[in-house]
Amino acid sequence: KLTYYTPDYEVKDTDILAAFRVTPQPGVPPEEAGAAVAAESSTGTWTTVWTDGLTSLDRYKGRCYHIEAVIGEDNQYIAYVAYPLDLFEEGSVTNMFTSIVGNVFGFKALRALRLEDLRIPTSYSKTFQSPPHGIQVERDKLPQ
Repeated sequence: KLTYYTPDYEVKDTDILAAFRVTPQPGVPPEEAGAAVAAESSTGTWTTVWTDGLTSLDRYKGRCYHIEAVIGEDNQYIAYVAYPLDLFEEGSVTNMFTSIVGNVFGFKALRALRLEDLRIPTSYSKTFQSPPHGIQVERDKLPQ
């Protein structure tokens, strides 16, 4: 069984880091809510197949590595989640955002969820293609 709340995890320079503001349902501990976000947005929803034994899913899972209470707010927390780059397709902003925020917002363990911040490592952002005619051509198209 995978554990998605890993407070001893040391963040890597290559991890994509997300900060989610979470409001758990009554009775749901903040650690469980943070782990649920990490699971739901990474390998927690993957279907088990016979080839699972060939790959370590631990390599692809998101990890909630820190949770802190939001000062002045009842039952609100910031859950920090690290995602390994191997989870994402290179050069695809769509794939990254679909994975991170695609279906977590309807999760039943949470009353509310908001993505507050996202850090994308330089090594991953360099895989994104630039506009085909260059950035200046795109800027020139914008209204003055």
